[in-house]
Amino acid sequence: MLIDSHCHLDADEFAADRDAVHAAARAGGVERILVPAVAVGNFPAVRDCAQRYLGCAAAYGIHPLYVNAVRESDLATLRQWLAAERPAAIGEIGLDHHVADVDPQRQAFFFVEQLKLAREFGLPVVLHVRRAVDAALQALRRVRVAGGIAHAFNGSRQQADEFRRLGFILGFGGALTFSGSTRIRQLAATLPDDAIALETDAPDIPPAWLGGGRNTPGELPRIAAELAQLRGISLAAVSALTTSNVRRVLPGIG
Repeated sequence: MLIDSHCHLDADEFAADRDAVHAAARAGGVERILVPAVAVGNFPAVRDCAQRYLGCAAAYGIHPLYVNAVRESDLATLRQWLAAERPAAIGEIGLDHHVADVDPQRQAFFFVEQLKLAREFGLPVVLHVRRAVDAALQALRRVRVAGGIAHAFNGSRQQADEFRRLGFILGFGGALTFSGSTRIRQLAATLPDDAIALETDAPDIPPAWLGGGRNTPGELPRIAAELAQLRGISLAAVSALTTSNVRRVLPGIG
């Protein structure tokens, strides 16, 4: 059994063949998929995936790259969805200091307010943290939550250890399949067994063999095999430990 801990199955890129994409992932052994939202406008689509597709679970949140287009009242909408739906997590939330035209202060405001909601509802969070790891850790130390997953982790070992101290595991996906991703591959190979999760971020972050094409959750078994090779253990062992880790931090995933 494998868990894809981060897959945007609701995305428009899957509009033409979403049923087939899900079926192929299931056939390959991907039995659970977390589908995170990015803004209130796609909450219904995320819920539809969780209700329609066996093994899918929802997370609701406001992505940092969408904060320029959202209103503070969207936080009240998020609260309503959390109360009504009881998702597996709040996400995808966080900080992104890579994109220059998204106000970092506005990002920080929505991040902290969503952390407060996570604390209030006792929910884990799924983090997007790009070139903003230390700032995210600072916020997490200030507003403690019930852990979660740092998605597409690309920080240092010291930062990884700090996330672990705060109750988080680290998500690894297509990036680890590139030989040039030396830091990610080193972390994936050497972090403790209880620190890692598998993900695709489909349709984004395609693994090396797709040549930049559309990613799907069906690629997870091959990504898992790459992780097993890096760690020098069997695919069965990687499947078991990553599944256990995700279920520990996201008990609502099933």
